[in-house]
Amino acid sequence: MVIKGNILYTQDHKTLHTIRNGCLVVHGGVIEKTCTWEEFCASDDSAETIHDYGNQLIIPGMVDLHLHASQFAFCGLGMDRELLDWLAEYAFPEEMKYADMNYAETAYQSFVDTLLHSPTTRACVFATIHKDSSLKLAELMRDAGFAAYIGKVNMDRQSPEGLCEDTARSLADTRDFIETVLSWNCEIKPIITPRFVPSCTDQLMAGLGKLSKEYHLPVQSHLAENPNEVELVKKLNSKAKSYGDAYDMFGLFGSNGPAVMAHCVYPEAAELELMKQNGVFVAHCANSNFSLASGIAPARKYLEQGINMGLGTDIAGGFSISMFRAIQDTISVSKLYWRLRDDGAAPLSFTEAFYLATMGGGRFFGKVGSFLPGYAADILVLDDSREQDASEPDLRKRLERLCYLADSDVVSAKYINGRLVMEKASPSKSCC
Repeated sequence: MVIKGNILYTQDHKTLHTIRNGCLVVHGGVIEKTCTWEEFCASDDSAETIHDYGNQLIIPGMVDLHLHASQFAFCGLGMDRELLDWLAEYAFPEEMKYADMNYAETAYQSFVDTLLHSPTTRACVFATIHKDSSLKLAELMRDAGFAAYIGKVNMDRQSPEGLCEDTARSLADTRDFIETVLSWNCEIKPIITPRFVPSCTDQLMAGLGKLSKEYHLPVQSHLAENPNEVELVKKLNSKAKSYGDAYDMFGLFGSNGPAVMAHCVYPEAAELELMKQNGVFVAHCANSNFSLASGIAPARKYLEQGINMGLGTDIAGGFSISMFRAIQDTISVSKLYWRLRDDGAAPLSFTEAFYLATMGGGRFFGKVGSFLPGYAADILVLDDSREQDASEPDLRKRLERLCYLADSDVVSAKYINGRLVMEKASPSKSCC
């Protein structure tokens, strides 16, 4: 298969590659090569199918490293609260509703339908403590064609009645969830998901660490999001050297396999070293961090110290499911960090933010988020005709303008692992 159009992608955080009138040669669900259309026609290559998207932009699919599918139904509410109050007033009451399978299926279907038409191709997703409705979310995302990690959430302390699990039951339900999803042998995978340290006893954390090691599963959770949360962790886990160590002492901080931690607004020096040593990923959730008054994460520091990082929307702590908005907010808050916190931390550029939304987060899934040979053929086709002006700016400017001005309506086609999962209009067919 060949995808033809205007190609844009990164291979590191410094350079945005562009190919006008280019094409992607896809074989077996991966990128075989990227070249100009003229080069393809002059080669000995052949393709059974050529999808010609004309003057549209072709970019790698975007990766959302952190969102809560169960919170999508109240997205945009409570943005005048801080984190812990917001959880008590909005998030926890909503998540209790997912004990009702009828409600869960309706709400999750709405989430999946919206995500399908967004720029997101892969995601790390929190469900709730409820095994059956978590499996329904995984099933709906599987049937929609997504590649994703989905976690049944674990909580056995410091949680409201209705969301506080029995420890043994929490671990047993998690094992059942894991084995069921793995049995599908598809692109939806389970991920170990302690909500955060305050909501999990040492017994539960130890059990989750064993499950991660037994099934070779990654971990997702939250880290150092809010000052009050950080202080609570110190009170509850006095043996831990840091917030990160409260995960690491149970094998949940990258030592047994990949781990992604959302927010990381207030890292300690020892924590940073542990993150780098263990290859922990930061899910930088700029919109959520300012919406819930948590603060501004040191994204430039993470990037320059070589710490793995991608972007997250953190629905519904963040109010937009669009990764375009995540790019905008990442750049904006980096300017505030530079101006208000550290004048030596230069703001992030558009190229750097685009890299984080694609290849940066994609690395959590492996060879994902770029058009380099051997990378998964996760492809977005974007129609920016409404955003173009008469001067016909270069491809980089067209993409930047689109990311700031457009909404999800500009996504005209989406491929995941080379499979077409969404298309608004059929492309034309081309021949050399």
